Amino acid sequence: MMNKQTRQLDSTGDASTGLQRIYTDLHIHIGRSEDGQPVKISGSRNLTFANIAREASLHKGINLIGIIDCHSPGVRQDIRNLISSGEMSEIPGGGIRYRDTTILLGSEIEIREPGYQEAHVLVYFRDLKMMDDFAQWMGKHMKNLQLSSQRLYTSYRELQQQVKQRGGLFMPAHMFTPHKGIYGSVTDRMEHVLNLEQIDGGELGLSADTEMAGYISELDAYPLLTNSDAHSLGKIGREYNVMQMQEASFDELVQVLRGTNGRHIEANYGLDPRLGKYHRTYCMNCEHIIHEPEAALERCPYCGSTKLTVGVLDRVLNIADRPNPQPPSSRPPYRYQVPLAFIPGLGSAKMNRLLDAFGTEMDILHNTSTTDLTTIVGTEIADYIHQARTGTLTLSAGGGGTYGKVVKG
Repeated sequence: MMNKQTRQLDSTGDASTGLQRIYTDLHIHIGRSEDGQPVKISGSRNLTFANIAREASLHKGINLIGIIDCHSPGVRQDIRNLISSGEMSEIPGGGIRYRDTTILLGSEIEIREPGYQEAHVLVYFRDLKMMDDFAQWMGKHMKNLQLSSQRLYTSYRELQQQVKQRGGLFMPAHMFTPHKGIYGSVTDRMEHVLNLEQIDGGELGLSADTEMAGYISELDAYPLLTNSDAHSLGKIGREYNVMQMQEASFDELVQVLRGTNGRHIEANYGLDPRLGKYHRTYCMNCEHIIHEPEAALERCPYCGSTKLTVGVLDRVLNIADRPNPQPPSSRPPYRYQVPLAFIPGLGSAKMNRLLDAFGTEMDILHNTSTTDLTTIVGTEIADYIHQARTGTLTLSAGGGGTYGKVVKG
């Protein structure tokens, strides 16, 4: 049995190159700055920069995280205070180090151009100085720099250019969701609004996987990420990536996304898309999730209403330029994995017993035997966790803003 005091970074990888397995979640929100100012209105109040770092390192076991509200003046002041106190430090490879976790400084931004709906994009920068410079530019084109995911009054391509001038990374966020995804609500091809040469990757979102992305050929050129989009501490790591890197840092992430020097994404770990809250189309009139084989786009087959929230699967099938998904051979496997928070019967008391015994959620999901789990939480919950690892849980599909569920056997 692994004890949390003896836990070490999982160094499974290529010994000749020094690569190691790095657990990565690059989409985490700030709820409040330490002085109480709101940042993400829908985020938990205890979702501060310091608390995120502690949760990721001590409980989740995530080695590289992206906090995507670091443009906020209150958040940047929190970062300076944590560095000044010695609790955190900037590292040579880019990022802020806290214990076993590196934090990348990012921002989620809303863009809307004439003739299109709005979409969210993610950007990341190497250090606090560059984030300060970018935030200064943002402040000239945004009404409230303190808040998360605010409208930037400029074009997609101008934003891309500003990010690249500062050595940053750019990728569309939750690409397929009807709620401000580039494919979900804006366009059937990114080339219509974005410079394809200045995209570093794409985020799938909770209701999609890499097979679904394989319906769209223009995505073949890009690495795809699975991130949590966490609005609370407990949601950190509900989706994540395993990357082969020498260390958790900005510079190493750049190499992973470019596939250079052996760095690469080993696997994406995410929800089965059926658990995502926008997977299938939802009828706002009869309040049903439409579980039909055919895509529902214009009218509810149950009541005839046109008041629909189009689901991710239905949207993908509608804009596909291939009859069947054809993900490129270089794309890593997508592992369906249900987060521990979805496991029936696994409340906070039993969860804390698991953490006390085995260290972090990554240890519980990846490194702990079913036998050892059984000694702590019993046979039924241990079996659910085993099924979560292997993608064999029975699920009901989500839609219209409601998550899918694990069906108890």
